[in-house]
Amino acid sequence: MSKLFVIGLSHRTAPLTLRESLAVPEVELRERLQQAASVCGEALLLSTCNRVELYGALSDEAALGELRRVLLQSQPEAAHYLYEKQGNEAVGHLFRVASSLDSLVVGEPQILGQLKQAFRSAQEVGTVGVVLGELLPKAFAVAKRVRTETAIGQNPASVASVAVQLAHQVFGSLHKQPVLLVGAGKMAELVARHLLQAEVHPLWIVNRTLHRAESLAAELGGEAHSFDGLEQLLSRAAVVITSTGAREPVIRAELVSRVMKARRGRWLLLIDIAVPRDIEPQVGKLENVYLYDLAALQQVVSHGQAERQREAESARRIVEEELHRLER
Repeated sequence: MSKLFVIGLSHRTAPLTLRESLAVPEVELRERLQQAASVCGEALLLSTCNRVELYGALSDEAALGELRRVLLQSQPEAAHYLYEKQGNEAVGHLFRVASSLDSLVVGEPQILGQLKQAFRSAQEVGTVGVVLGELLPKAFAVAKRVRTETAIGQNPASVASVAVQLAHQVFGSLHKQPVLLVGAGKMAELVARHLLQAEVHPLWIVNRTLHRAESLAAELGGEAHSFDGLEQLLSRAAVVITSTGAREPVIRAELVSRVMKARRGRWLLLIDIAVPRDIEPQVGKLENVYLYDLAALQQVVSHGQAERQREAESARRIVEEELHRLER
């Protein structure tokens, strides 16, 4: 049916440490797309907190080895975590990803936006051809049909909402619990919106670019602070949720150790939803510190999926219908 292929790994096949090491930074995206397109003609890279996938048009299976190297770069040992799909199987996978059926939180709406952004980026670089140009818009249409004809998107869940739900479960109520949000990008904005729905006050927003923190605080409420004030805010917050684009941890064990001395035994909840991680794993070993990263959130998510899975069955039937229609 199609020359489409996908090579990738996700939360289903690879640990968080590997996913974060293979995440594609924005500054490398153009070069990677061009590398892949030089091998197979068309290329699209989807890099999120839960998956790194390379899509393209395959005319020669001998090219798969080179495409794996483009995706894995200097980590060939990660090859046994990869899945590879071609033709109908690859198209079905694309439709399921777009419809959030393959997401950590089934039904979350962010993945469709991330896939659309990956498509726009590939178009700007010039690596979209006939195959991707036909199938990506079709995947978007399938995702829209799933949203329209099922209740999978009702009470929408996402990594951001699950992080806030976790904090809510720990405290019972987040009202009057100081929450510190580290980062001011798109994921941080989603977190901030969920925090406001939970009537969080005060909400502090820290970002390396103060102007972005100020813009987010002005739009949604909250107080913007410079990164220089991070340590002081850590000593006062009850909950810290991090979502920056940093390539190295921004909160290290040495910093939190000092903070905990200043807190005098008051325990601290840290939730890290960034890839790569913002918080050193060693932080979780400190006394009275409770650290959740995406791997830990995955376990939390697994307990609340029953209703969504029922809707997911309807969504899967829609995907199968669309695949059969495309075959015909």
